[in-house]
Amino acid sequence: GRLEAVTQQMGYHPQYLDSFLKTQHYLMHMDGPLPFDCRHYIAIMAAARHQCRYLVNLHVLQFLRAGGDPQWLRGLEFIPPKLRNLNEINKILAHRPWLITKEHIEKLLKISEWSWSLAELVHAVVLLAHCHALASFVFGCGCEQDEGLGGRGSLKPLSLGTQCFCEATAGNSYGQELLRINRKRSLDSCMELDSLRERMQRIHVETEGRDEMRLLQQDREEGEGQGAEGQCSDLSAGLSPLADTDGEVTGATNLACYMQDPDFGYQDFARRDEDQTQVFRVQDYSWEDHGFSLVNRLYSDIGHLLDEKFRMVDGLQSSAMAKRQGCEPSVFKRGIWNYIHCMFGIRYDDYDYAEVNQLLERMLKVYIKTVTCYPEKTNSEMFDRFWKQFKHSEKVHVNLLILEARMQAELLYALQAITQYMI
Repeated sequence: GRLEAVTQQMGYHPQYLDSFLKTQHYLMHMDGPLPFDCRHYIAIMAAARHQCRYLVNLHVLQFLRAGGDPQWLRGLEFIPPKLRNLNEINKILAHRPWLITKEHIEKLLKISEWSWSLAELVHAVVLLAHCHALASFVFGCGCEQDEGLGGRGSLKPLSLGTQCFCEATAGNSYGQELLRINRKRSLDSCMELDSLRERMQRIHVETEGRDEMRLLQQDREEGEGQGAEGQCSDLSAGLSPLADTDGEVTGATNLACYMQDPDFGYQDFARRDEDQTQVFRVQDYSWEDHGFSLVNRLYSDIGHLLDEKFRMVDGLQSSAMAKRQGCEPSVFKRGIWNYIHCMFGIRYDDYDYAEVNQLLERMLKVYIKTVTCYPEKTNSEMFDRFWKQFKHSEKVHVNLLILEARMQAELLYALQAITQYMI
């Protein structure tokens, strides 16, 4: 039940790692509305949506450690209907969160033998979003591939003992040692990025803008006729696949018992012929003004931990890399963040989406979209190849932005649906 590969990667940014571990520990091991075995089973269901054996195996062990019924591990047919009823919201949040409605919430909360309370549902929603987003990080940094293939050599585990990840929190000697060792790495996370700097500077003098729908339209045109897998074709061309589709490494066959409707996946948010799709306007419902207070009221203190984590990843942009290049760190960070939210139909009225195409090279955009929307199609060679001028710690930084932007997107849709139900 350990997260060594994940903590090693996040350890390049020790302040973020500390915040992440506190949130993970609180979600899984501290007082809350859900029983401990159910928390880990929900995590299994969430990770299975992306065929993430790394996280599934982790939570299977912790599920049993928490006293969970081994029969549940035979699949969804063997779990209580109350848990099984989470299937729909798990599936939608993982792949197309904009489809969540107050009717989904109402169905789970309706009075019956298997009804959920609001507090339980909020806990479950945070768990689902957390594990979906963490699966993106696991695949994006190669943790899944290294675990499944016995190690490619790109991940070199720290020799800091074998304590459970939940013990590596602030104040714990293991956590402090991990932070100390990795702090030196994070201080050396800068390098020359002339082309990026030039593109950033041009933004200040170029005012022509396009809206985010045009950005999405361009992405679709670039991948037209290729389907979902085509989005990563440029990166994966000529690379050996992670495993055959029926192979054991992907775990697709092994994990099938933990999900229904396995063919349900990500689709581009708003096609121009689908007028019924509503753009999510952050000005109308935001984390800061709406989501934070709701989640904190129904699941005490988790809002503060999540907010700290969102702020921590935003603060990482104040790095020596950007300062030395003479550009605003927030510009690059916001470009990635808003591009990810754009793929989920979330719009910022005060943002010029032309910046995305100026800041992000196409190969980087393909990488971000793959890790965000269908991380199971990522392989570790992609991580090695994207933005070779970036150091490893800076690539991890990009994956942390993906993790947090994706998690916040899922939470915004789910919490808005809960708010609409309550109203």
